[in-house]
Amino acid sequence: MSLRGTILGSMQVGPAAITQGIHMLTDDSTTISELRHRLRTFNAARDWGQYHSQRNLAMALSVEAGELLELFLWSADDGPQPPVITRKPRVAEEIADVAICLLNLCEHAGVDLAAAMEAKIAANADRYPVEKVRGRLEKHDEY
Repeated sequence: MSLRGTILGSMQVGPAAITQGIHMLTDDSTTISELRHRLRTFNAARDWGQYHSQRNLAMALSVEAGELLELFLWSADDGPQPPVITRKPRVAEEIADVAICLLNLCEHAGVDLAAAMEAKIAANADRYPVEKVRGRLEKHDEY
């Protein structure tokens, strides 16, 4: 699922949008709710909801994360990331694919992503207190 040249609602997304001078969404100006609405509209127009079971979306999320990871395959830790310069533009596309799958999964699983993230960050703050873990790599049950 590539975003290059696709239409999300009425907005062109990808390199063509930039060259055509179309206003792009940004993290600072767009809410998760707005993105979810755009995805609902996009998916409904194509009747894709029939394929969006939670199981299928979870698998798609894993596949898209794998495609993102593949761009970094065989990178040296101190070398260029990704290792092949022509892959660099594809990183944003694959991140977007992961996010789209995640938001679609949230939609169909009834998960409020912001609330779930807030709860997880709070749980991690309890599990990993700064005074015990700052600069350490161990998991909560290893220190």
